Parts: sequence; structure tokens; C-alpha cells
Amino acid sequence: MACIFCQPLPYILENDLAAAFFDKHPVSPGHLLIIPKAHYATYFDVPTATRNAMLALLTQAKVYLDAHNHPDGYNIGINVGPAAGQTVMHCHLHLIPRYQGDVPDPTGGIRKMLPDGVPDSRKTKE
Repeated sequence: MACIFCQPLPYILENDLAAAFFDKHPVSPGHLLIIPKAHYATYFDVPTATRNAMLALLTQAKVYLDAHNHPDGYNIGINVGPAAGQTVMHCHLHLIPRYQGDVPDPTGGIRKMLPDGVPDSRKTKE
């Protein structure tokens, strides 16, 4: 089966090695994905020059979203492998705009994605 991110997509921003487009299933308004234009399964497979191009595009994407969506904050995430939730095996970085009041208490940020009952690794073991 062909990689969905290797197919033509409606890019919002791009440079020679990377591209950004809106997530088809956004977490919030303006949720963007940033991908390498060449196929690499995970972030750790991406060559340094392409990673740098992705990070440059991340900065440009923030400027774009600041101007168009006016978010109050951001979450940035990369899922690596199925155990971490990666479902499309083409490296992609999530830039998720956050808005005041979008959740009752944003304290902990991405840690809220962990299910209840997962031990806190900062606690000492008994």
C-alpha cells in the first residue's frame, strides 16, 4: 500500500526538504503536520539536513498560525513507532495550537495523554 504522506497533499508551507499541511483529524483548529518530503519511517531515520529543514518549517508554521489562528500556546509532538501511537509510518511532527480554555486544566501538557494508573517515573520506588 502506498504511503498516504508520499501522495500529493495540499501544502500550506514548504521548503526543499519538508512540507506542512493541516491534519485531517485535528486536535484543535490549525493543527499542522510537518513531514520530510522524502519517505522516512520515523524521526530517528531522518537525515540531519532534513531534520533541520523540518525544524525551520516548524518555526515558519508557528508564525503562520500566530497570524491566522492566534493561539495562546502550542504542543509539539512526534510519535515514534506503534507503541507510541504512530499510525502513519512516515515521519511527521505535530504542531498543535492550544487555546485558553480548550481544556479545563492544561497543567501537565502532553503528560495528560497517559492513562490513569501509569506510575509517575519521578516517584521513588518502594
